[in-house]
Amino acid sequence: MSLQLYAHPFSSYSQKVLIALDENETPFTLRLLSSEDAKTGAEFAALWPLKRFPVLVDGAETVVESSIIIEHLELHHPGPRPLLPRQPKQALPVRAMDRFFDNYIMSPMMRIVFDRIRPAEDRDALGVAEARALLDTAYQWLDGQLAGRDWACGGDFSMADCAAAPSLFYADWVHEIDAAFPHTRAYRARLLARPSVARAVEAARPYRHLFPLGAPERD
Repeated sequence: MSLQLYAHPFSSYSQKVLIALDENETPFTLRLLSSEDAKTGAEFAALWPLKRFPVLVDGAETVVESSIIIEHLELHHPGPRPLLPRQPKQALPVRAMDRFFDNYIMSPMMRIVFDRIRPAEDRDALGVAEARALLDTAYQWLDGQLAGRDWACGGDFSMADCAAAPSLFYADWVHEIDAAFPHTRAYRARLLARPSVARAVEAARPYRHLFPLGAPERD
């Protein structure tokens, strides 16, 4: 049975897994989640009642959470381009950077986006200000880490870069990366030029009208 991925191309966490699949040309079937397809949505909800995507189905096994999905693929469907070092000690920095991008770039970015979706009377100005401050701090820290590096953890594209690509792609839309952080800006550009990332961006392009803050006329 082929791998089935319940996901949406515009979803940042879906893109994270789609990039990993693309990097190793791993065959899978995309189960597109959309409001027009109630049947697939019901299947998805039955698999994972929290209804956070993506979700991977591998035979009888259901795998949730983007980082765990990528780790599952590395263990059970390895390709020619490992996204995690085989040695546990060497894999720790990759896992750490993966968590950095999810927790300190993706999460504050999404906090700002979700605030915009709320009715105006329920918006959280303080929470948005805190999220923007956290993004600036994260950009600054990342800028120092990236000096002299092509990718998040050095010379090899890894799971951390799969996390970084959608995180920085959308975060720069929401809270632009300041010119004071040239390594971070250059890294984002390198990510967008990588074929697997570029394909994910193009697959999501038809859905840009869904972005609550309005997609900028770039990228």
